[in-house]
Amino acid sequence: MYFTFTFYSPENNKPVLLVFLCFSLARSRSLKRVTLAVSGFWFWGDAPIRVPGARDRGISMSTERKRNARLFDVDRSSVSSEGYSLDGKLDSQRHSDILQKRETLPVRKQKNEFLDVLKKNQVIILVGQTGSGKTTQIPQFVLEAFEVETSVKRPKMMVACTQPCPVAAVSASQRVAEEMNVIVGEEVGYSICFEDNISDKTVLKYLTDGMLLREAMAKPLLEMYRVIIIDEAHERTLATSVLFGYLKLVLGMRPDLKLVVMSATVEAKLQDYFDGAPLMKIYCVQHPVDIFYTMKPESDFLGATIRSVVEIHQREEPGDILAFLTRQEEIEEACHRISEEIGKLGNKVGPVEIVYLHSTLPPDMQQKIFEPAPPPLVEDGPPGRKIVVSTITAETSLSIDRIAYVIDPGVVEQKFYDSRVGVEFLMVSPVSRDRADMRASLAGRTVPGKCFRLYTERSYNQDRHGQTDPEILRSNLGSIVLILKKLEVPDLRHFMNLPAEEALTRALKELSDLGALDDKGNLTELGNMMSKFPLDPQMAKMLVVSPGFNCSNEILSICAMLSVPNCFREGFDKVKARFVDTDGDYLTLLNVYNEFKRNS
Repeated sequence: MYFTFTFYSPENNKPVLLVFLCFSLARSRSLKRVTLAVSGFWFWGDAPIRVPGARDRGISMSTERKRNARLFDVDRSSVSSEGYSLDGKLDSQRHSDILQKRETLPVRKQKNEFLDVLKKNQVIILVGQTGSGKTTQIPQFVLEAFEVETSVKRPKMMVACTQPCPVAAVSASQRVAEEMNVIVGEEVGYSICFEDNISDKTVLKYLTDGMLLREAMAKPLLEMYRVIIIDEAHERTLATSVLFGYLKLVLGMRPDLKLVVMSATVEAKLQDYFDGAPLMKIYCVQHPVDIFYTMKPESDFLGATIRSVVEIHQREEPGDILAFLTRQEEIEEACHRISEEIGKLGNKVGPVEIVYLHSTLPPDMQQKIFEPAPPPLVEDGPPGRKIVVSTITAETSLSIDRIAYVIDPGVVEQKFYDSRVGVEFLMVSPVSRDRADMRASLAGRTVPGKCFRLYTERSYNQDRHGQTDPEILRSNLGSIVLILKKLEVPDLRHFMNLPAEEALTRALKELSDLGALDDKGNLTELGNMMSKFPLDPQMAKMLVVSPGFNCSNEILSICAMLSVPNCFREGFDKVKARFVDTDGDYLTLLNVYNEFKRNS
């Protein structure tokens, strides 16, 4: 049973999407329908998970409507239909252009070499720079070489390709669908948190690493897949690190399963972990990149980034600009200030198209980063330029052509966990040298480029780690241990990156205190139910037991508000004061939701 509302944000009167398929709050400019699940949860297409005692209320939603619900639907009113036929597929000319461009990708030259190595080995490590084409082409190579349509006696088997974030999974599936000239959701689909866009026809599925881990909870041997591709392995997300350990166990039980691990950097440790699996490199032509450092450290990296963008547009040769920042709020402020500063220059400079990119951006907004720079305002006038301001999403998840200038402030926002006090937090920290090098390489993918590092050369050489620490070493392990218990994985000792003993011990104690584990460390009935929700253990238990306290509706709303980025923006303290509850932040968030509902 569901409540169904149409809500508008009281802050800017724009439609806001609230989806409670396992409770989530998300924004989309293209969807105006708001759906709130009260009595049960649909868990990514599996059997419904029902919270005992939860109250049934509201309007029933048809099965077909639930199946077709989309968190990231493209706003068709803002997308040109040029190049598409009436059935949603590409016309012959545009498809021909796409295939012609595809042949220029470096990985295409090594197709036969890759397939030969893969057929002879169960595991292969593939190394290629961003822009080599591995994300879109390798899955297609696999589809051509391996039989995924099996006999009537056996179910259809698919190819899975994991991505570290939803933006990358959706974008890659859309591009591959265009190349194969099929509709997204049919032969090629994607699966991200709170959204499946697949069908019975699907043979290639892009999904986040966390989604594959969740699928393993329902089908431990992942028998629906013939080949699994782990992309962007160098990102070492928490889910990817766990997948490495789990898939190593599954490979031993499924000789027919093949694994391709793709990374932008060479890591001998990764090759050793998979028992000396062959390593194959994709050879890319990298144009020269000139790297510039500041003479002294920059205390205001946001202001320095904005100044650098404006100066490049004034003084440098044609070419698009990519600037990195840490958070969505910074990106939006930077775009606004850059637009103001360049606007003051008038006709002295060419026009600009300023676009931003972060992990929660809907697909129709993502596509703007691929559009060409604007033409000159007048004939023979200064050329136009595209300026992309992005979080780390642009480092590896998406390939942006025509970038000639990269601005690297030298910082990144990362999640950390203090196991001594049990607190997880986000902190802006210096980028590692390998991440800095990856950013610089983006300026030389298609043309010779320049990278402007807003820190000193001494800082690069002496103050930064060589590699980014895997997320498993700086995260709360409670949720992961709960999943591993559900998967009946005995321990973490055979995993590639071992977390601190203190962090693991605290996670086990935390789960025991919550009643998720018994005295022998086995999963309890409560723990089994908690493991089904993609939440921190504390929130999962709070949700499961809430019907017993007759407050499931309120807890649903609080869990949703806690599962999304902070709804309060900097500089809106007076607005926030209207909602503050002296009994705590959770009730403050509940006040925000209730006011939001009243204003719908």
